[in-house]
Amino acid sequence: MNILCTICSRSGSKGVKNKNIAIVNKKPLIYYTIKQAKKSSLFSNIVISTDSLKIFKIGKKYGTDAFFLRPKYLAKDKTGKIPVIRHALIMSEKHYKKIFDYIVDLDVTSPLRYPIDINKAFKKFILTKSESLISVNQSRRNPYFNAIEKINNKFKPVKNIMINLKRRQDAPKVWDMNASIYIWKRKILLKSNSLFKNKTCIYEMPEERSIDIDTNFDLEIIKFLIKKNIKKYTF
Repeated sequence: MNILCTICSRSGSKGVKNKNIAIVNKKPLIYYTIKQAKKSSLFSNIVISTDSLKIFKIGKKYGTDAFFLRPKYLAKDKTGKIPVIRHALIMSEKHYKKIFDYIVDLDVTSPLRYPIDINKAFKKFILTKSESLISVNQSRRNPYFNAIEKINNKFKPVKNIMINLKRRQDAPKVWDMNASIYIWKRKILLKSNSLFKNKTCIYEMPEERSIDIDTNFDLEIIKFLIKKNIKKYTF
């Protein structure tokens, strides 16, 4: 099997400035995802997709294959994830002169995964004969029980979501996408912009490995956890 790992890291960031290369325990954030990908020993090739020459050089320094800069039209605030990964796949197949069977994307801003998570997610993907996989963790706040909205200046349960529940434990089980691991079959990635297909499966991770950096507070939590467990995150 030819398995491509993509690590996507653009230069712009609205919530946390330059978060992809924020320094965490003396290393840029992207370092941890690159090293996890390498430690998994799963991939034929690991490539970085970025519009930034600085990130390009950092990625190359820590072991990714860096041979193209992402075009600006794929580095905007509203650019979706899938077109970026599809572009990386097409560029990689031209560069390596081979076809990849599967594509695994690891998000830089969710750096608490273990290499074994990558391996287990891929194993589940293959065993379930899925078309795509997304990593998740159990939702802390169940929307069937907790979500409310304001209508005519009154707060009420969200329409069409809330059902008549007396206890949180009775709500349907739901998960949060933790933005850590995504997997596709090649033909699915090339033809669809949806994360969810008829044969999409999930890989569930614990909450302590599922923090995705959206705010400076998230970043501080990541810094604390990596420093506290440095042996687990330095390879």
